[in-house]
Amino acid sequence: MDNRPRLFLTAAFLCGVLFTLGFKDFYPDLERRFRRRRSPADTLVSAGLDRIDLEDHTKTQASDKPAHVEIPEGIEACVGNTPLFRIKSLSEETGCDILAKAEFLNGAGGSPKDRVALNLVKTAEEQGLLTPHSGDTIYEGTVGSTGISLATVCRAKGYLAHICMPSDQATEKSDLLLKLGAVVDRVPPAPIIDPMHFVNRARSLAADHTADPKRPGRGYFADQFENQANWKAHFDGTGPEIFQQCGGKLDAFVAGAGTGGTIAGVARFLKPKVPHLRVVLADPQGSGLFNRIKYGVMFDTLEKEGTRRRSQTDTIVEGIGINRVTANFEAGRELVDDAIKVSDEEALAMARLLAEKDGIFVGSSSSVNCESSQNLMSKLSDERKALLLHGLHDSWDLETGL
Repeated sequence: MDNRPRLFLTAAFLCGVLFTLGFKDFYPDLERRFRRRRSPADTLVSAGLDRIDLEDHTKTQASDKPAHVEIPEGIEACVGNTPLFRIKSLSEETGCDILAKAEFLNGAGGSPKDRVALNLVKTAEEQGLLTPHSGDTIYEGTVGSTGISLATVCRAKGYLAHICMPSDQATEKSDLLLKLGAVVDRVPPAPIIDPMHFVNRARSLAADHTADPKRPGRGYFADQFENQANWKAHFDGTGPEIFQQCGGKLDAFVAGAGTGGTIAGVARFLKPKVPHLRVVLADPQGSGLFNRIKYGVMFDTLEKEGTRRRSQTDTIVEGIGINRVTANFEAGRELVDDAIKVSDEEALAMARLLAEKDGIFVGSSSSVNCESSQNLMSKLSDERKALLLHGLHDSWDLETGL
C-alpha cells in the first residue's frame, strides 16, 4: 500500500500548526497597521455618511513657557489703575450700586494724592525745573496726605522733601513724614493772608533756597492748590480709569475737595462722555465750598472774600474742605451740579458703620464721601442707579478715633 498520501496529510497538518503559531504573533501588528490606514472618516464615508474632520483635543493648548508680565519700575510705577468695588452695606440700604475707588492701593502714599505728587514732579522735570540727584528740594504746604505722597515720590526719584503743615493736624502724619526722610515744619494755623500760613511758608522757603548760592540744588514750590498739574493728573488718570471700569454706565460722582483737583479733573473728563452724570461735592462742616457751589460765595455774604481773618470752624475732618478759591477747584466748578454738607457726627457714624458692616477702615474725608453718597442716593428716584464715590483711603485720623 502506498503511504505517500498519509505522509502528505501529516506534513500538511504540521505545516498548518507551524503557520498558525507564527501568524499568532504577527497578526496584532498587521491589525494595527490596517486600523491606522482605515481612518474613522473613511468608515463613515463607506457607510454613506457625510465626512467630518475630527480634532485632537487631548493635547494641552497652554504653552509651557510662562506669559511675559511687565514688572513695574520703582514704587512710582505702582500709582494708578486702582480697582472699583461695591460697598455692600450702603448699596443694599439705598438700593443703588455705590462703588468706591480703592485709592488706598496706590503704591506710594496710599491715597489719591499719589497721582498728584507724581504728576507735579514729572511736570516740573519736563519744564526743566527739577533735576534728580542734584540736591533739588521740593517744598510744599499740606495738611498731610500730599506731603506723604511727595515724600515717597521724592525718595523714589532722587529729591529731598520739605513739608510745611498746620500744627493741629494728626501727629501720625508728621511722624511718618519724618520716617520718610522729609523735613517737617509744623506751623500754627493761620489765615491764608498771613505770611506764616503753611502754604505761604513753603513758598518762601523754596524761594530762599533757590536764592542761596551756598545751598546745593534749587528749591521748587510744588503749589498743589494752584498748580494745574494737579487736576490734570485726574483728567489723564482717574477719570479714564473710572469710565473704563464702569463701562460708561454711571449716574453720579461724589468727591470731597481740598485743592479741588480731583473733582475738577474727573468732572472735566467724565461730563462730556456721560452727559447725564451728576457731579456732587461732599463738604465737611466749616468749609466754604458748599456755599460756593450752592450760592456762588465762599462764606457769609457780609464778609469780603479773601480778607477773612478768623479761624475756620473747628472740625475733625482732615484733607478736604477749604475757605478760599483755588485754581484747581475753579477749573471744574461749573461742572459741579450740587453739594452736600456733612457734620462731624455724621462722618464719625459713617466711619464706624463701614468698619462694622463692611470691614472697611477709612479716615474722616472718606467717611464724608460715603455719607454724602448715601444721602444723594436716598434722594434720587427708585430706579436703580450706579454711583461712584472717589478715593477711599486711610486719612491717618488716629487721634479722632476714626
